[in-house]
Amino acid sequence: MNAEKKTGFVYHPDFLKHDTGHGHPERPDRLKACIQSLQASHFWSDLVQVKPIIATIDQICDAHTKSYVARVKRHSAESVPLASDTPVSTDSYNAALCSAGSVLAAADAVMTGKVKNAFALVRPPGHHATSDRGMGFCLFNNVAVAAKFLQREHNVGKVAIVDWDVHHGNGTQDIFYSDESVFFFSIHQFPLYPGSGLASEIGAGKGIGATLNAPMRAESEANDYIEVFKSLLIPALNNFAPDFIIISAGFDAHRLDLLASMNLTAEGFADLTDIMAKIAAQCCEGRLVSALEGGYSLEGLSESVVAHIQRLFEN
Repeated sequence: MNAEKKTGFVYHPDFLKHDTGHGHPERPDRLKACIQSLQASHFWSDLVQVKPIIATIDQICDAHTKSYVARVKRHSAESVPLASDTPVSTDSYNAALCSAGSVLAAADAVMTGKVKNAFALVRPPGHHATSDRGMGFCLFNNVAVAAKFLQREHNVGKVAIVDWDVHHGNGTQDIFYSDESVFFFSIHQFPLYPGSGLASEIGAGKGIGATLNAPMRAESEANDYIEVFKSLLIPALNNFAPDFIIISAGFDAHRLDLLASMNLTAEGFADLTDIMAKIAAQCCEGRLVSALEGGYSLEGLSESVVAHIQRLFEN
């Protein structure tokens, strides 16, 4: 297999040390289930294991304020929740730095040609974290930090972030709302937490037109998503012409997930992955990184992650 055809995989056991407490849906078992299913897959041994890094404070502060980063560190040391739904423990700060850094490692591996594309199996997730606020289980905005990393450290001009988590990626939208160099697309159940993501939210200032939201009704299926991708996302990405694509890959639109009311399956996510891989091939020489966001049914999440990575691998 040629190097450019390989798919990278990033994971670190320290993600399991982020303790959200008994009964919390964003729990370590999510990643344990994914690893178990991946290790049983036929392509596991062919994935390129990319070594994670710890994001520096400067890298985190490309997307977050210094005062917020200090607050995350302090709250973690004291095990004081960042929000009512976002508990932290003594190891959460370091896990969050590693979570963000793992997406940076994936992006670096793609940019340096070590792999064609990559998936980062990370937690805590990130897409609800704004520049100065943690919420929705999220501490640092992993994909936003990665987009800034690509631009500052790899001289990437334009980055597209595609968020198919069932919840709107309000934090990512907030960080880039006035930035014409980062295109943000979110397809999500509406109404649902956090309540943002109307089609009328299209950016501000120089960023007008660089934000595209596709709110979806409950019980939507993969074919509904595919239609939106074909009619809205593909034309928008062709027009934007990104140099790199990042997927905020939440799998909580799966039919088994109890935090939402969608009807996607693992095969549906695989089909969406095919579309994204083809867009990346057309727009940016296949440069694509995917990072885990939500997904709270262990069965739905693990089978969807396997299907997603398999299609990255096959493309």
